[in-house]
Amino acid sequence: MQRIRRRLIAAGVGLVGSGLVGCSAETALLRRVRPPGLPRQVELDDTPFYPQDDYQCGPAALAMVLGRIGLTVTPEQLASQVFLPGRQGSLQIEMLSGARRNAALAIEIPSTLEALMRETAAGHPVVVLLNLGLSWAPSWHYAVVIGYDLDEEVFLLRSGPMKRQALPFRTFELTWNRAGRWAFVALPAGQLAVTVDEGGTTHALVAFEKAAAPEYAAMAYRSALVRWPGSLTLQMGLGNSLYRLRDLHGAEKAFRMAAHSHDAAVAWNNLANVLLELGHPDEASRAAEKAVSLGGPTERAARETLGRLRARQ
Repeated sequence: MQRIRRRLIAAGVGLVGSGLVGCSAETALLRRVRPPGLPRQVELDDTPFYPQDDYQCGPAALAMVLGRIGLTVTPEQLASQVFLPGRQGSLQIEMLSGARRNAALAIEIPSTLEALMRETAAGHPVVVLLNLGLSWAPSWHYAVVIGYDLDEEVFLLRSGPMKRQALPFRTFELTWNRAGRWAFVALPAGQLAVTVDEGGTTHALVAFEKAAAPEYAAMAYRSALVRWPGSLTLQMGLGNSLYRLRDLHGAEKAFRMAAHSHDAAVAWNNLANVLLELGHPDEASRAAEKAVSLGGPTERAARETLGRLRARQ
């Protein structure tokens, strides 16, 4: 997107100089009440830098955050995964899936300035989508937030050709507002975003499981279960990932815990299938019967499992 940025900088000097107009409510709030428990300054200066050339800000931004967690991949290598020539850019869904295909857990974070600060303070650079143009003449641009300075009231970014851009809170918020305040972090399996709740994390993990190798999915689910041990979805995700790894004993343990903790038909049915593979047909039959008795969307699959068990007897 460098070509777009150059045109905007040339055309937008007057806008910046005369003061951007629009809502910057959170910036005003930050001036009155500073978020508790945050360092005054944060800069993740070991985040790699790739200049963004000719609409390639998406691959470059993604390469930077992946490099920060030890996944060395160049923008050129990522371009075929996330860059859409017809759109001369990268869609948000492509950015998320591109991270997941490269073994990183991509999690969208809350659309607040405080969330950006808390994630960078936790060591997580944040990919943000900005609109450097106007609401009626947008110019989309991905950048990477690598820190902030509460005293200077600036965010620090890897952006376009600039390895270190200090952007005032107000200017950042206005350009972020115009792009819908979208942001995500890319983390190694086993780490979680510090600002995302159980629902958002679970959504990200289910998507990660579909794209990542099962060993990484299992690692991610285990980490999430430490924070939310009562989640049926997370427990089932762990069991499914272990089953894909052919760790049948591990899968049995995960499904058994889900079945007894939640009395969920899907957990009883999965447990029955694993027990059958482990050579425990009697216990598998009891688990399948329990799944059938609970009914619901899984009842048909549970009846099929029970039919297979009875045919073997």
